[in-house]
Amino acid sequence: MKSMSIDLKQKQNPKPVSLPEDHGPHDNVIEWWYFNGHVTAKDGRRFSFMDCLFKVDIAKVNIPHFSHNPLRNKFMDGKHVYFAHSVVSDLKEQKNYKEIQDISLVSRDSFKKPYLFVNYINPNILHGYVNSVIEEKSPSVFHIKTGNLDLELHSKMKPLLEGGHGYVGTVESGSYYYSLTNLHTKGTLCLNGEKIEVEGKAWMDHQWADATYKKDKWTWFSFQLENGMDIMCVEYDTKIGKDTLVDMLDGDGKQSQYKKLFLTPGKDVWESEKTKAKYPMSWKIEVPEGDITITARSTMSDQEMIFGQINYWEGPLEVLAKIGGTAGGKNGGKDGIKEVKGVGFMELVGYPSDFNYLALVGKDLERSLFKRIFHKKV
Repeated sequence: MKSMSIDLKQKQNPKPVSLPEDHGPHDNVIEWWYFNGHVTAKDGRRFSFMDCLFKVDIAKVNIPHFSHNPLRNKFMDGKHVYFAHSVVSDLKEQKNYKEIQDISLVSRDSFKKPYLFVNYINPNILHGYVNSVIEEKSPSVFHIKTGNLDLELHSKMKPLLEGGHGYVGTVESGSYYYSLTNLHTKGTLCLNGEKIEVEGKAWMDHQWADATYKKDKWTWFSFQLENGMDIMCVEYDTKIGKDTLVDMLDGDGKQSQYKKLFLTPGKDVWESEKTKAKYPMSWKIEVPEGDITITARSTMSDQEMIFGQINYWEGPLEVLAKIGGTAGGKNGGKDGIKEVKGVGFMELVGYPSDFNYLALVGKDLERSLFKRIFHKKV
């Protein structure tokens, strides 16, 4: 879940983002540390991953299934709770490995080191547990670990400060937001007992806000182009209108922001069997002020994540960008079109769905018990 509230109006005199201090936690209603990436094994197999840890004030965040959680009363004094979502996808086999922790237990020494350090586990320990980690080992060098991945990430570019200063929104409702868009990534995936050495590129987002969950809709993209350009764009759709935001870094680290963004879904649609949500799998993304048109297509289909009553789609993309081509455009005229390939990630939240959460949980429990008793796949 990428954003609780996006708005193009700027906060008056927002506190500047300061790193590495702001890699750490903040006393806000919601905060998250998010990574996505594309990596390749030595034998050429391609994988993608997403890993995100959320920190919320359970009394204020208004996430539906927390309202009846027995832990809620324990945290009504404003303390925070954590939950984590992770998915690793095998692009060749079209198979993914999801980890959704409804509640994550954070170690006592988390956030106690000079740099960012969080150590957490899933409290469902019936079959053992794996320590998960998000940490900055040294300046601009990160380590993330879950049951399915163990990766080290080196930042190769200065931070992208969304909105130009690291804050998007209004004074009343806004979010601090920065990204590390070019992280050289190396490490190991552990899938079905197989350890796979991989190397590639990743993206990090860190966001914190005094915003509550709303049943709004947003479409978010991160793009990493082969010419070194990195782009974040989002359309946030509320009941009263849409807000759009585009931020990018070129290969030299120069940052640009644009207000106009046009998103057009393609004909490819994936429908979830569980939630009946329909997610567009291809898009045309136009940034007229930057003279850029991007076509993006998902390389996986079933990337839906279900967290309580919330469902969203999060997965990898293949990308082709056309830069220039508009007469008088800033990046070239009609004869100056440049085509650049790349990769990306997409998040689709708030797309209409029709499912009974309790019934879905019951079916999953029944399926799990059958598998344990009869040792059969279902």
